[in-house]
Amino acid sequence: MRAWKSILAGAAMTAAALTAASPGVAQDQSVEDLYSGNTLTILIGHPPGGSYDLYAQLAAAHFGQFLPGEPNVIVQHMPGGGGRRAAAYFHNNTEPDGLTVAILPDTLAHIQLLTPEQADWDAAKFRYIGRFAPANSAFAIGPTAPIDSAEEMKDTQVVVACTGKAARSAQMPALLKNLLGYDLRLICGYKGSAASKLATIRGEVDMFSQNWASFAANDQADMDSGDLRIIMQAGLERDPDIPEVPLLQELTDDEEAQRILRFASSAAPIGRPMMAVPGTPENVIAALREAFQEMVTDPAFLEDAERRGAIIIPATGEEVETINEEIVSASPELIEATRSAMDASDAEETQNPGEGSGD
Repeated sequence: MRAWKSILAGAAMTAAALTAASPGVAQDQSVEDLYSGNTLTILIGHPPGGSYDLYAQLAAAHFGQFLPGEPNVIVQHMPGGGGRRAAAYFHNNTEPDGLTVAILPDTLAHIQLLTPEQADWDAAKFRYIGRFAPANSAFAIGPTAPIDSAEEMKDTQVVVACTGKAARSAQMPALLKNLLGYDLRLICGYKGSAASKLATIRGEVDMFSQNWASFAANDQADMDSGDLRIIMQAGLERDPDIPEVPLLQELTDDEEAQRILRFASSAAPIGRPMMAVPGTPENVIAALREAFQEMVTDPAFLEDAERRGAIIIPATGEEVETINEEIVSASPELIEATRSAMDASDAEETQNPGEGSGD
Protein backbone atom coordinates (compact mmCIF):
# COMPACT_ATOMS: atom_id res chain seq x y z
CA MET A 1 0.00 0.00 0.00
CA ARG A 2 1.49 3.35 -0.98
CA ALA A 3 2.29 5.72 1.87
CA TRP A 4 3.21 8.73 -0.19
CA LYS A 5 2.38 12.14 1.23
CA SER A 6 0.47 14.51 -1.01
CA ILE A 7 1.12 18.19 -1.39
CA LEU A 8 -2.02 19.76 -2.78
CA ALA A 9 -2.44 23.38 -3.75
CA GLY A 10 -5.58 24.96 -5.17
CA ALA A 11 -5.43 27.41 -8.04
CA ALA A 12 -8.62 29.20 -9.10
CA MET A 13 -9.22 31.33 -12.18
CA THR A 14 -12.42 32.89 -13.47
CA ALA A 15 -14.66 30.93 -15.82
CA ALA A 16 -14.15 33.58 -18.45
CA ALA A 17 -10.61 32.31 -18.96
CA LEU A 18 -12.03 29.12 -20.43
CA THR A 19 -13.29 30.84 -23.57
CA ALA A 20 -10.33 33.04 -24.41
CA ALA A 21 -9.88 32.04 -28.03
CA SER A 22 -12.08 31.52 -31.04
CA PRO A 23 -12.77 28.01 -32.37
CA GLY A 24 -10.99 28.74 -35.64
CA VAL A 25 -7.61 29.63 -34.11
CA ALA A 26 -6.32 26.07 -33.77
CA GLN A 27 -7.36 25.20 -37.32
CA ASP A 28 -5.32 28.02 -38.85
CA GLN A 29 -2.15 27.84 -36.75
CA SER A 30 0.51 25.29 -36.08
CA VAL A 31 0.24 23.69 -32.65
CA GLU A 32 3.38 25.51 -31.59
CA ASP A 33 1.88 28.85 -32.62
CA LEU A 34 -1.30 27.97 -30.76
CA TYR A 35 0.44 27.37 -27.44
CA SER A 36 3.41 29.73 -27.65
CA GLY A 37 2.81 32.62 -25.24
CA ASN A 38 -0.64 31.29 -24.29
CA THR A 39 -2.14 29.63 -21.23
CA LEU A 40 -3.59 26.12 -21.15
CA THR A 41 -6.37 25.72 -18.58
CA ILE A 42 -7.12 22.41 -16.86
CA LEU A 43 -10.76 22.44 -15.75
CA ILE A 44 -11.92 20.22 -12.90
CA GLY A 45 -15.39 19.88 -11.45
CA HIS A 46 -14.39 19.44 -7.80
CA PRO A 47 -12.95 21.73 -5.11
CA PRO A 48 -9.32 21.57 -4.02
CA GLY A 49 -8.20 18.65 -1.90
CA GLY A 50 -9.26 15.47 -3.71
CA SER A 51 -7.92 13.22 -6.44
CA TYR A 52 -9.08 15.48 -9.31
CA ASP A 53 -7.15 18.39 -7.86
CA LEU A 54 -4.19 16.11 -7.13
CA TYR A 55 -3.79 15.13 -10.78
CA ALA A 56 -4.64 18.59 -12.11
CA GLN A 57 -2.00 20.28 -9.97
CA LEU A 58 0.53 17.61 -10.88
CA ALA A 59 -0.19 18.10 -14.59
CA ALA A 60 -0.08 21.88 -14.23
CA ALA A 61 3.47 21.57 -12.93
CA HIS A 62 4.72 19.44 -15.82
CA PHE A 63 2.46 19.27 -18.88
CA GLY A 64 3.42 22.57 -20.50
CA GLN A 65 7.05 21.63 -21.08
CA PHE A 66 6.03 18.69 -23.28
CA LEU A 67 3.71 20.69 -25.54
CA PRO A 68 4.97 22.62 -28.57
CA GLY A 69 5.25 26.27 -27.57
CA GLU A 70 5.48 25.35 -23.87
CA PRO A 71 2.35 27.18 -22.63
CA ASN A 72 1.75 28.21 -19.07
CA VAL A 73 -0.69 25.77 -17.42
CA ILE A 74 -3.25 26.69 -14.75
CA VAL A 75 -6.05 24.87 -12.92
CA GLN A 76 -9.68 26.04 -12.89
CA HIS A 77 -12.03 24.66 -10.23
CA MET A 78 -15.73 24.62 -11.08
CA PRO A 79 -17.35 22.44 -8.38
CA GLY A 80 -20.98 21.48 -8.42
CA GLY A 81 -23.10 18.39 -8.85
CA GLY A 82 -20.23 15.96 -8.36
CA GLY A 83 -18.52 17.27 -11.49
CA ARG A 84 -21.68 17.60 -13.60
CA ARG A 85 -21.60 21.39 -13.70
CA ALA A 86 -18.07 21.46 -15.09
CA ALA A 87 -18.82 18.66 -17.56
CA ALA A 88 -21.80 20.56 -18.98
CA TYR A 89 -19.78 23.76 -19.18
CA PHE A 90 -16.88 22.00 -20.85
CA HIS A 91 -19.13 20.32 -23.43
CA ASN A 92 -21.38 23.27 -24.24
CA ASN A 93 -19.54 26.51 -23.44
CA THR A 94 -15.84 25.90 -24.02
CA GLU A 95 -14.23 26.66 -27.35
CA PRO A 96 -12.67 23.59 -29.06
CA ASP A 97 -9.41 25.44 -29.60
CA GLY A 98 -7.07 23.28 -27.54
CA LEU A 99 -6.56 25.93 -24.87
CA THR A 100 -8.78 24.17 -22.32
CA VAL A 101 -8.61 20.54 -21.26
CA ALA A 102 -10.38 18.88 -18.35
CA ILE A 103 -10.10 16.16 -15.73
CA LEU A 104 -13.74 15.17 -15.23
CA PRO A 105 -15.54 12.20 -13.65
CA ASP A 106 -14.98 8.79 -15.16
CA THR A 107 -18.74 8.23 -14.79
CA LEU A 108 -19.97 10.77 -17.38
CA ALA A 109 -21.28 8.02 -19.67
CA HIS A 110 -23.00 6.28 -16.75
CA ILE A 111 -24.62 9.53 -15.63
CA GLN A 112 -25.94 10.10 -19.15
CA LEU A 113 -27.30 6.55 -19.46
CA LEU A 114 -28.69 6.11 -15.95
CA THR A 115 -29.86 9.65 -15.09
CA PRO A 116 -30.18 11.41 -18.46
CA GLU A 117 -31.99 14.37 -16.94
CA GLN A 118 -28.74 15.26 -15.13
CA ALA A 119 -26.48 15.01 -18.18
CA ASP A 120 -26.21 18.09 -20.37
CA TRP A 121 -23.60 16.48 -22.62
CA ASP A 122 -23.06 13.66 -25.11
CA ALA A 123 -20.49 11.35 -23.52
CA ALA A 124 -19.73 9.67 -26.85
CA LYS A 125 -18.32 12.95 -28.19
CA PHE A 126 -15.71 13.62 -25.52
CA ARG A 127 -12.12 13.24 -26.72
CA TYR A 128 -9.67 11.60 -24.35
CA ILE A 129 -6.03 12.67 -24.19
CA GLY A 130 -4.80 10.06 -21.73
CA ARG A 131 -5.33 8.56 -18.29
CA PHE A 132 -3.27 9.09 -15.16
CA ALA A 133 -4.62 6.04 -13.30
CA PRO A 134 -7.69 3.85 -12.89
CA ALA A 135 -10.25 5.03 -10.35
CA ASN A 136 -11.49 2.21 -8.19
CA SER A 137 -13.70 3.51 -5.42
CA ALA A 138 -12.86 2.21 -1.97
CA PHE A 139 -15.19 1.95 1.02
CA ALA A 140 -13.78 2.69 4.47
CA ILE A 141 -15.32 2.00 7.86
CA GLY A 142 -14.47 4.05 10.92
CA PRO A 143 -13.27 3.14 14.41
CA THR A 144 -16.80 2.81 15.86
CA ALA A 145 -18.31 0.84 12.97
CA PRO A 146 -20.23 -2.25 14.15
CA ILE A 147 -18.67 -4.48 11.48
CA ASP A 148 -15.25 -5.64 10.36
CA SER A 149 -16.07 -6.95 6.87
CA ALA A 150 -18.48 -6.27 4.03
CA GLU A 151 -20.34 -9.56 4.48
CA GLU A 152 -21.45 -8.50 7.97
CA MET A 153 -23.64 -5.79 6.44
CA LYS A 154 -26.15 -8.52 5.59
CA ASP A 155 -27.14 -8.75 9.24
CA THR A 156 -25.87 -5.53 10.84
CA GLN A 157 -27.03 -2.02 10.01
CA VAL A 158 -24.30 0.29 8.75
CA VAL A 159 -24.75 4.06 8.37
CA VAL A 160 -23.18 5.38 5.16
CA ALA A 161 -22.19 8.98 4.39
CA CYS A 162 -22.88 10.33 0.90
CA THR A 163 -22.72 13.70 -0.79
CA GLY A 164 -26.03 13.50 -2.66
CA LYS A 165 -28.68 10.99 -3.66
CA ALA A 166 -27.54 11.13 -7.29
CA ALA A 167 -23.84 10.85 -6.40
CA ARG A 168 -21.81 7.68 -6.70
CA SER A 169 -21.20 7.82 -2.95
CA ALA A 170 -24.92 7.05 -2.57
CA GLN A 171 -25.62 4.99 -5.68
CA MET A 172 -22.92 2.37 -5.10
CA PRO A 173 -24.05 1.55 -1.52
CA ALA A 174 -27.65 1.61 -2.79
CA LEU A 175 -26.72 -1.18 -5.22
CA LEU A 176 -25.64 -3.35 -2.29
CA LYS A 177 -28.78 -2.49 -0.37
CA ASN A 178 -31.14 -3.13 -3.26
CA LEU A 179 -29.39 -6.09 -4.93
CA LEU A 180 -27.83 -7.94 -2.01
CA GLY A 181 -30.15 -6.94 0.81
CA TYR A 182 -27.42 -5.28 2.86
CA ASP A 183 -28.72 -3.30 5.83
CA LEU A 184 -27.47 0.15 4.86
CA ARG A 185 -28.82 3.50 6.06
CA LEU A 186 -27.71 6.28 3.73
CA ILE A 187 -27.17 9.81 5.07
CA CYS A 188 -26.58 12.29 2.26
CA GLY A 189 -25.67 15.95 2.08
CA TYR A 190 -22.04 15.87 3.20
CA LYS A 191 -19.97 18.51 1.38
CA GLY A 192 -17.37 16.31 -0.19
CA SER A 193 -15.27 13.32 0.78
CA ALA A 194 -13.34 15.23 3.46
CA ALA A 195 -16.54 15.94 5.38
CA SER A 196 -17.67 12.33 4.94
CA LYS A 197 -14.31 11.09 6.21
CA LEU A 198 -14.49 13.30 9.30
CA ALA A 199 -18.02 12.12 10.06
CA THR A 200 -16.83 8.50 9.74
CA ILE A 201 -13.87 8.94 12.09
CA ARG A 202 -16.03 10.80 14.61
CA GLY A 203 -18.57 7.98 14.60
CA GLU A 204 -21.37 10.11 13.20
CA VAL A 205 -21.59 7.52 10.40
CA ASP A 206 -19.94 4.13 9.96
CA MET A 207 -18.70 4.19 6.35
CA PHE A 208 -17.92 6.41 3.38
CA SER A 209 -16.36 5.96 -0.05
CA GLN A 210 -14.03 7.87 -2.30
CA ASN A 211 -11.49 7.19 -5.02
CA TRP A 212 -8.72 4.90 -3.82
CA ALA A 213 -6.16 7.44 -5.05
CA SER A 214 -7.51 9.92 -2.49
CA PHE A 215 -7.07 7.39 0.31
CA ALA A 216 -3.53 6.61 -0.87
CA ALA A 217 -2.58 10.28 -1.14
CA ASN A 218 -4.30 11.78 1.89
CA ASP A 219 -5.37 9.17 4.41
CA GLN A 220 -2.45 6.83 4.98
CA ALA A 221 -2.02 7.88 8.62
CA ASP A 222 -5.68 7.19 9.37
CA MET A 223 -5.47 3.79 7.68
CA ASP A 224 -2.26 2.94 9.56
CA SER A 225 -3.86 3.88 12.89
CA GLY A 226 -7.00 1.86 12.19
CA ASP A 227 -9.28 4.89 12.19
CA LEU A 228 -10.10 3.97 8.59
CA ARG A 229 -10.29 0.38 7.32
CA ILE A 230 -10.94 -0.45 3.66
CA ILE A 231 -13.44 -3.31 3.38
CA MET A 232 -14.52 -3.32 -0.30
CA GLN A 233 -13.83 -1.64 -3.62
CA ALA A 234 -15.67 -0.90 -6.87
CA GLY A 235 -13.96 -1.62 -10.18
CA LEU A 236 -13.45 -4.37 -12.72
CA GLU A 237 -10.15 -5.54 -11.23
CA ARG A 238 -8.77 -5.27 -7.72
CA ASP A 239 -6.46 -2.30 -7.33
CA PRO A 240 -2.86 -3.56 -7.03
CA ASP A 241 -2.44 -1.51 -3.84
CA ILE A 242 -5.28 -3.37 -2.08
CA PRO A 243 -5.36 -6.83 -3.65
CA GLU A 244 -6.89 -8.37 -0.52
CA VAL A 245 -9.99 -6.15 -0.65
CA PRO A 246 -12.98 -7.68 -2.50
CA LEU A 247 -14.76 -6.10 -5.45
CA LEU A 248 -18.49 -5.44 -5.11
CA GLN A 249 -19.36 -8.17 -7.63
CA GLU A 250 -17.33 -10.64 -5.58
CA LEU A 251 -19.70 -10.23 -2.63
CA THR A 252 -22.43 -12.31 -4.28
CA ASP A 253 -22.91 -15.49 -6.30
CA ASP A 254 -26.04 -14.15 -8.00
CA GLU A 255 -25.17 -13.80 -11.70
CA GLU A 256 -27.65 -11.01 -12.41
CA ALA A 257 -26.44 -8.99 -9.44
CA GLN A 258 -22.85 -9.55 -10.57
CA ARG A 259 -23.70 -8.31 -14.08
CA ILE A 260 -25.25 -5.11 -12.74
CA LEU A 261 -22.44 -4.48 -10.26
CA ARG A 262 -19.82 -4.95 -12.99
CA PHE A 263 -21.58 -2.50 -15.30
CA ALA A 264 -21.99 0.04 -12.50
CA SER A 265 -18.25 -0.27 -11.81
CA SER A 266 -17.12 -0.31 -15.45
CA ALA A 267 -15.99 3.32 -15.55
CA ALA A 268 -13.14 2.61 -13.12
CA PRO A 269 -10.68 1.86 -15.97
CA ILE A 270 -11.40 5.34 -17.40
CA GLY A 271 -10.12 6.57 -14.08
CA ARG A 272 -8.71 10.06 -13.86
CA PRO A 273 -8.44 11.08 -17.53
CA MET A 274 -7.45 14.27 -19.27
CA MET A 275 -10.04 15.23 -21.89
CA ALA A 276 -10.37 17.61 -24.82
CA VAL A 277 -13.45 19.53 -25.90
CA PRO A 278 -15.53 17.82 -28.61
CA GLY A 279 -14.58 19.32 -31.95
CA THR A 280 -10.96 20.06 -31.05
CA PRO A 281 -8.86 19.78 -34.25
CA GLU A 282 -7.19 16.43 -34.76
CA ASN A 283 -3.70 17.92 -35.00
CA VAL A 284 -4.18 19.43 -31.55
CA ILE A 285 -5.58 16.17 -30.16
CA ALA A 286 -2.52 14.35 -31.51
CA ALA A 287 -0.13 16.88 -29.95
CA LEU A 288 -1.90 16.73 -26.59
CA ARG A 289 -1.82 12.93 -26.59
CA GLU A 290 1.85 12.78 -27.50
CA ALA A 291 2.73 15.32 -24.81
CA PHE A 292 0.66 13.45 -22.22
CA GLN A 293 2.43 10.15 -22.86
CA GLU A 294 5.81 11.88 -22.69
CA MET A 295 4.82 13.48 -19.41
CA VAL A 296 3.59 10.34 -17.64
CA THR A 297 6.83 8.49 -18.44
CA ASP A 298 9.14 11.38 -17.53
CA PRO A 299 11.36 10.61 -14.48
CA ALA A 300 10.91 14.07 -12.97
CA PHE A 301 7.13 13.79 -13.31
CA LEU A 302 7.10 10.33 -11.74
CA GLU A 303 9.27 11.52 -8.86
CA ASP A 304 6.91 14.43 -8.24
CA ALA A 305 3.91 12.10 -8.47
CA GLU A 306 5.41 9.85 -5.82
CA ARG A 307 6.14 12.83 -3.60
CA ARG A 308 2.55 14.04 -3.90
CA GLY A 309 1.08 10.57 -3.44
CA ALA A 310 -0.37 10.35 -6.95
CA ILE A 311 -0.78 6.84 -8.34
CA ILE A 312 0.35 6.67 -11.98
CA ILE A 313 -0.92 3.74 -14.07
CA PRO A 314 -1.34 5.46 -17.44
CA ALA A 315 -3.33 4.62 -20.54
CA THR A 316 -3.52 6.29 -23.95
CA GLY A 317 -6.39 8.44 -25.10
CA GLU A 318 -7.28 5.85 -27.71
CA GLU A 319 -7.52 3.14 -25.04
CA VAL A 320 -9.76 5.27 -22.86
CA GLU A 321 -12.04 6.13 -25.77
CA THR A 322 -12.48 2.41 -26.45
CA ILE A 323 -13.59 1.84 -22.85
CA ASN A 324 -15.99 4.77 -23.07
CA GLU A 325 -17.47 3.40 -26.31
CA GLU A 326 -18.14 0.05 -24.63
CA ILE A 327 -20.05 1.77 -21.81
CA VAL A 328 -22.22 3.92 -24.07
CA SER A 329 -23.16 0.84 -26.12
CA ALA A 330 -24.73 -0.95 -23.12
CA SER A 331 -28.13 -2.54 -23.77
CA PRO A 332 -31.31 -0.71 -22.70
CA GLU A 333 -32.20 -3.70 -20.52
CA LEU A 334 -28.94 -3.52 -18.56
CA ILE A 335 -29.22 0.24 -18.22
CA GLU A 336 -32.74 -0.01 -16.81
CA ALA A 337 -31.82 -2.81 -14.40
CA THR A 338 -28.86 -0.80 -13.11
CA ARG A 339 -30.90 2.38 -12.82
CA SER A 340 -33.47 0.61 -10.68
CA ALA A 341 -30.86 -1.08 -8.50
CA MET A 342 -28.96 2.10 -7.67
CA ASP A 343 -32.02 4.05 -6.54
CA ALA A 344 -31.08 6.00 -3.40
CA SER A 345 -34.27 8.01 -3.10
CA ASP A 346 -34.87 6.82 0.47
CA ALA A 347 -31.58 8.31 1.71
CA GLU A 348 -31.84 10.73 4.62
CA GLU A 349 -30.27 14.20 4.84
CA THR A 350 -27.51 15.08 7.29
CA GLN A 351 -27.88 17.97 9.68
CA ASN A 352 -24.10 18.41 9.80
CA PRO A 353 -22.84 18.68 6.20
CA GLY A 354 -19.34 19.91 7.10
CA GLU A 355 -16.94 21.88 4.96
CA GLY A 356 -16.56 21.21 1.26
CA SER A 357 -13.53 19.57 -0.27
CA GLY A 358 -13.65 16.88 -2.79
CA ASP A 359 -12.81 13.64 -4.45
